[in-house]
Amino acid sequence: MNGGARTRVGRYELGRTLGEGNFAKVKFARNTETGEHVAIKILDKDKVLKHKMLGQIKREITTMKLIRHPYITRMHEVMASKTKIYIVLELVTGGELFDKIASQGRLKEDDARKYFQQLINAVDFCHSRGVFHRDLKPENLLLDSSGVLKISDFGLSALPQQIREDGLLHTTCGTPNYVAPEVINNKGYDGAKADLWSCGIILFVLMAGYLPFEDSNLMSLYKKIFKAEFSCPAWFSTSAKKLIKRILDPNPRTRITISEVIDNEWFKKGYQPPRFETADASLDDVNNIFNESVEPRNLVVERRDERPAAMNAFELISTSQGLNLGSLFEKPMQGLVKRETRFTSKLPANEVLSKLEQAATPLGFNVEKRNYKLKLQGEKSGRKGHLSIATEVFEVAPSLCMVELRKANGDTLEFHKFYKSMSMGLKDVVWHKREEVNAAADP
Repeated sequence: MNGGARTRVGRYELGRTLGEGNFAKVKFARNTETGEHVAIKILDKDKVLKHKMLGQIKREITTMKLIRHPYITRMHEVMASKTKIYIVLELVTGGELFDKIASQGRLKEDDARKYFQQLINAVDFCHSRGVFHRDLKPENLLLDSSGVLKISDFGLSALPQQIREDGLLHTTCGTPNYVAPEVINNKGYDGAKADLWSCGIILFVLMAGYLPFEDSNLMSLYKKIFKAEFSCPAWFSTSAKKLIKRILDPNPRTRITISEVIDNEWFKKGYQPPRFETADASLDDVNNIFNESVEPRNLVVERRDERPAAMNAFELISTSQGLNLGSLFEKPMQGLVKRETRFTSKLPANEVLSKLEQAATPLGFNVEKRNYKLKLQGEKSGRKGHLSIATEVFEVAPSLCMVELRKANGDTLEFHKFYKSMSMGLKDVVWHKREEVNAAADP
């Protein structure tokens, strides 16, 4: 991370923001002792306490420390300062499985089976350790640079101590389209069977390119889920159809089990479970940061330098899915963007930020400026609440900046519309001759 001062937390130097949500943001980082690149999830302690999420956060951290598996994002350690919690995670650079479907459409059956095998293997391992994910969906399935699946986001996971005397879980959670009927029913459910239902939905989406249960009306959606009203496309093989229908059985008592899935002929084709050693994980760092009388020596200090972040070659490449430079700089104002988009500019960083502010304000956005970042907050509530957009400027070269816009909250389609409208006001800011950009980006 040469060419510009960085924010440092303990032994880690922080880089660009990889993602952002209501309660956390994830940043690229480097271990200054080993040179290893990692991702650091940063949570604001005040927000966590205000929304009474301390128990959920501790559960997520404890779960990820206990689970060590090749198909699950690994947690290295957890730290805390006076105001923040830092979760140090394995850096997974291949993007979301969801993006693969969104950009390429449905997968071939053999490819879908490969990801499903990896998913089932990892979920089965979690269940063997008494952990239930409860929010399995393509957005929580990442791919590494080799295309290997990695389950992430254990924010809704359940540990054995949450199971009541009846042997069931009782918290309704997850994403409606992927949630098992018994979870919606709120009468208690078996976490393993509920997770398997979500795996069945994921398999359907991988092979079909769309959801089996979908309706704009939530009650109509629930009715379809309760009755398992869906049909498989003609291109599904007969054996795949049979397996999916056994997984998406609305009655958890007669639904196929994970062990039966693993023994299924369609599933077993080309199946090679990974070989790995399990080691006992220490929870000392977790206990230290959640101890009410945490000692100052257990806290880290965040040191910051007020300059636009410089981006080195590895970070530059990591902005592109699967470490592929070909799609590094999207051409702006051509078609729709995803949940984030980037463009380059030859203007100085301060000027770029001023232009962004000028373009966003007439569109009904409040602008909060901090360092070389902008937070754009929509004044009107949309389909999924207020649209919130995070913007950051990076120095790629002395005369070249990269500008990144990410949807932090709200509806993705509304983000698309906002970017399209704002692009009209940025004509004199954007510089996007692709061949020149690629030349400038060469290390």
